[in-house]
Amino acid sequence: MPPGEQFDSWRETVSQTYVPLAATSLTGDVPFGGELVSQSLGSAHISEISGGSCEVARTAETIRRSDPGLLKLSLQLRGYCVLTQDGREAALTPGDFALYDTRRQYQLSFDNRFQSLIVMFPHELLPVRDNELRDFTARRVSGRQGIGGLVAPLLLNMSRQMRTDELSGNVELTGAVVNLLAAAFTEQLGCESRVPPETHRTALMLKIKAFIDARLEDPELSSSSIADAHHISPRYLQKLFEADGTTVTDWVRSRRLEHCRNDLTDPRLAGTSIGAIAARWGLVDSSYFSRLFKSAYGTAPRDYRANTPQPALAMN
Repeated sequence: MPPGEQFDSWRETVSQTYVPLAATSLTGDVPFGGELVSQSLGSAHISEISGGSCEVARTAETIRRSDPGLLKLSLQLRGYCVLTQDGREAALTPGDFALYDTRRQYQLSFDNRFQSLIVMFPHELLPVRDNELRDFTARRVSGRQGIGGLVAPLLLNMSRQMRTDELSGNVELTGAVVNLLAAAFTEQLGCESRVPPETHRTALMLKIKAFIDARLEDPELSSSSIADAHHISPRYLQKLFEADGTTVTDWVRSRRLEHCRNDLTDPRLAGTSIGAIAARWGLVDSSYFSRLFKSAYGTAPRDYRANTPQPALAMN
């Protein structure tokens, strides 16, 4: 497409994909080079958008043209963005995200090339009373810590699945993101009581499971240490997992076995002993590991390794 037509085409595509928007290019004579990849997911919509320096605004006039009552969550992937809404500014750098409401005016300013991940969904999905939603908009949340550190990886996983065409059946992922989003904002604002208890339970479970996954190699990982790290009792921890139809011990064991099974067919680990593979995931007793593996997968680890084709190593 000729450089002079790139921005006009991008602006029209953006307004058709999201909601009507006003946009101004700030690139001068430099080609704008914008791109937009998107996919619907139930009542939600996920997209990756990129472009050059510009300003994008939801104005009173564009709201009058169409107001479907949607919220937008934006995760900054590249570049710098300033989001303005409801009297606040959120300065976003890569890894940060913020929420904004298309029913009211807002502005996004990008001072250079940028890339963002956008999740757009009906405002009714967010478990927050509508009159309190203004407190959540245009607030920067770091994707590197707290509950925000759980939201960002989920969003990036959604983006990866969208590009590999694996996203279409994963409607539950949107619900998980929205629940975590509500929990992240209430955590930041210190007003956890504003969202239903189930939202916090979902967020806590994802946080606990991420904690476990990061420590599977520790043979001393236990229900007590997991509960202590999250300031809850072992009994309450057990109740959380029982509500999902499992136990803490079973969850840890299944995650370890899953990693061991993957490693047994990894060509890069072909020279690593079965005992060493088990030990690297916290299962230091080889005989015990063999019994667990056979119980879970119906075959001994040695036979599984011998009879399962190994994927070829990628050639550079």
